[in-house]
Amino acid sequence: MRLVILDDYELASEWAAKYIRNRIIQFQPSADRYFTLGLPTGSTPYGCYQKLIEYHRSGDISFKYVKTFNMDEYVGLPRAHSQSYHSYMWNNFFKHTDIDPANAHILDGNAADLEAECQAYEHKIAEAGGIELFVGGIGPDGHIAFNEPGSSLVSRTRVKTLAKDTIVANARFFSNDLSKVPTMALTVGVGTVMDAKEVMILITGAHKAFALYKAIEEGVNHMWTVSAFQQHPRTIFVCDEDATLELRVKTVKYFKGLMHVHNKLVDPVLSMKDQ
Repeated sequence: MRLVILDDYELASEWAAKYIRNRIIQFQPSADRYFTLGLPTGSTPYGCYQKLIEYHRSGDISFKYVKTFNMDEYVGLPRAHSQSYHSYMWNNFFKHTDIDPANAHILDGNAADLEAECQAYEHKIAEAGGIELFVGGIGPDGHIAFNEPGSSLVSRTRVKTLAKDTIVANARFFSNDLSKVPTMALTVGVGTVMDAKEVMILITGAHKAFALYKAIEEGVNHMWTVSAFQQHPRTIFVCDEDATLELRVKTVKYFKGLMHVHNKLVDPVLSMKDQ
């Protein structure tokens, strides 16, 4: 497990974007060999997406041979709704890149048979050869995707009832009207993400500090589902300084002492122009 600590949100976002860029370019995707990327939504990955768009516009990276699978989607929210995760992904990332829309997979929260939709999603991931790199974010209660506290750590893609804390946290996106916030979602499971060859989790802000503490310094616990990734052979937590506020001083010092090693993952930053 790696913990990469950057000074602020902007630097954490840039580091994550460089890492994704390097992993895709190193993979050398082609029409016969797609790079498969798992993606989150929310405020945390926004800066990373903006940097990836910047890299695409400068000709340093292409998403032509990339397949993406998003973590989750609300149940019952129209796809065109401004707060649907379809809208988020297209407005904040996909439409600014050269990804083929057929290769951008997002769960359908309006499917006639939600259970069948979840099973089909797992099948699509398997058909694509599994996820090379799953990028995720977490909530203040340590949930990843919509795997709320108490979720099984071997769970698969399924319908999930959202915790009250999550509904309250998401109310800001719905004019702070709790009655407008969806109460159910489709989400990949903890086990689904654990199956990825590599996982990178973005954690920024002081309000996520206790969750990072639970993820790093305490044991695996289904009440803090992000803690499961201690057991993944290739997990990278990318955080800013504020997110480390609950960690022990010696923990922070230890991981900061490894930054010269971690930075070799993004320096030099690779470019398609050089291939």
